[in-house]
Amino acid sequence: MVKIKGYIFDLDDTLYCEHDYVRSGFRAVARKMEEHSNQDRSQLYGALVQEWRQNGRGKVFNAVCDKFDINIEIKELVQVYREHEPTDIFLYDDAVKLLRYLKQNNIPMGIITDGDRYVQWRKIRALKLDRQIPCIVVSDDLGRECWKPSEVPYQKALDCLGLQPKECVYIGDNPYKDFCTARMIGMHTIRVIRNVGDHMQIKLATEFEADQEIDSLEQIIGTVET
Repeated sequence: MVKIKGYIFDLDDTLYCEHDYVRSGFRAVARKMEEHSNQDRSQLYGALVQEWRQNGRGKVFNAVCDKFDINIEIKELVQVYREHEPTDIFLYDDAVKLLRYLKQNNIPMGIITDGDRYVQWRKIRALKLDRQIPCIVVSDDLGRECWKPSEVPYQKALDCLGLQPKECVYIGDNPYKDFCTARMIGMHTIRVIRNVGDHMQIKLATEFEADQEIDSLEQIIGTVET
């Protein structure tokens, strides 16, 4: 069996909890809403969170604006959400331990992440991952057509690390797009299934799932060859 020489990670819900980013964005939106209403930002934030929990993110801003009769363009609130600088988002403890272990042992690491490039880079900087991992591929930098499951970001990450697919493992959480291409090009794949996350309860056909499932990134440490 070929030795694993590099570890490439998804970002959202793999290295940190994306729900924390959502809450950070809601705090920024609540501050903006406060400027256009008689409501306190804390009440508005609570209403945003409650609506999200009950009905999902799709129409959260519309519902809260309707509830409190707030006259503001929804697209302005969306812009606030997307352009805010994230606060109170942190790497998972198991991610901190695994990244530290890999760095201490000089094992190459990378990240591949989808989403608006400005949003994703703000997350990366807030999490200080740009200081730890030199190989970061934000697929939107390459064009919307290069989002996962496109092969392009995977190949770019492999080229950045100077490794072959069979020498790398890709670790993510979303079976809709994280693993099918990685497996197709010959990478090993691991799915982390946590207690919180939008995709944690989803199970798809075998070709969309990872080779292995774990519930903590710490489980990888014992398998790393140094």
